[in-house]
Amino acid sequence: MIHSPSRVLIADLRKHLGEIVSVSGWVNTLRLQRKMQFVIVRDHTGMTQVTHKRDESPLEAALEDLTTESTVRITGRVVENSVVKLGGLEIVPETVEVVNRAESPLPIDENTGIDQRLDWRFLDVRRRAAAQLLFAVQTTFEQGMRDFAYEQGCTEMHTPKLMGTASESGAEVFKLGYFDRSAYLAQSPQFFKQMAIAAGIDRVFEIGPVFRAEPSFTSRHATEFTGVDVELAWISDVEDVMDFEERMLAHAIRKVADAHGPAIQEIFDVEVTVPEVPFPRITMSEAQSILRAEGWDPDGIKEDLDPDGERRIAAHVREKFGHEFVFITRYPSTIRPFYHMRPADDPTVTLSFDLLWKGLEVTTGAQREHRYDVLLTQAAEKKMAVEPMEDYLNCFRYGCPPHGGLGMGLGRVLMVMLGLETIREATFLFRGPNRLTP
Repeated sequence: MIHSPSRVLIADLRKHLGEIVSVSGWVNTLRLQRKMQFVIVRDHTGMTQVTHKRDESPLEAALEDLTTESTVRITGRVVENSVVKLGGLEIVPETVEVVNRAESPLPIDENTGIDQRLDWRFLDVRRRAAAQLLFAVQTTFEQGMRDFAYEQGCTEMHTPKLMGTASESGAEVFKLGYFDRSAYLAQSPQFFKQMAIAAGIDRVFEIGPVFRAEPSFTSRHATEFTGVDVELAWISDVEDVMDFEERMLAHAIRKVADAHGPAIQEIFDVEVTVPEVPFPRITMSEAQSILRAEGWDPDGIKEDLDPDGERRIAAHVREKFGHEFVFITRYPSTIRPFYHMRPADDPTVTLSFDLLWKGLEVTTGAQREHRYDVLLTQAAEKKMAVEPMEDYLNCFRYGCPPHGGLGMGLGRVLMVMLGLETIREATFLFRGPNRLTP
């Protein structure tokens, strides 16, 4: 039996100049001229030109029968041709195997809008270099965060996504049938991370799915997204959490810049800048004063920053500090969860923060309240029933250390990093109020 050559990736073709190779991929474009046949074949590493002079052979017929996006395996000789723009190389074919012929015409093209592209997401990702690069960047970024977390002594955990009771207020959770009772999809690994701290796991790190039953139709919301969560025991104050995050982000962004910086510049027209640490910090009270002096919230009633306020304060920080990031700290206790610690000098605020990157909130974090009696008092203040949270609250009855943590939205980080207009572009298969397929 004669075996065909092993598969060679298109990016490695120059290493095989003059050799017979086999490439596998998709038909990107076809130019079937009167005397010549040109086929551009694409794999995940690049594109190459297959050139064949018509000769009334079965090979000519096979090339003539191809359609765009058909999967093919082509064996031929790698030759140099300076006229060819794709690396100055081409393949002179000897055999063409149509592995799977694509129907024609395709359901999407270069002018298709995002909603229809999402209906055919596998084709959309396959055909666009930007989408391919996005997921390469995501992989590098996640690896960078994991590397840093491991170096800092974190244990990677996998917390449950099914809960027996609705977390916190019970809002924004998906309810589902669970045998003879109801269950809920976790809107955050928050309580489980804290249980891990109470279990003596000193530092917790997790990347996993998060579910939010928010009927939000904005460019930055999704009903299912990937969260990056950290919880740190024995902290001195919330500054320890912010210090951890800014160093983790700087480390991971540096890895992205080193691995993909030129490609991101070419495809997205964005320069990846490694941020300097520490990031600027501004209290919520200071941020509101700065913004109201510029005409934001003329009635003076907003407790939180709206998207316009976030963009404005980011512009202020960029002008004053020359920084793309800013921590907004000391959020009012009225708009923060009962488990956020409050400083002794001002119980109207919390030891919490949001991290904004170029005006978009990408992280929420805080020092947690670890004292059982204080948690009960703060839950009662917010008129919360403690019975459904008994398992969680039990963690604080038998010796829980001071701790704090953060939750980051991976899709939002990718949005900002690559200058994308919507989180739908930063997700493989987007889930929103009106989208549950494919």
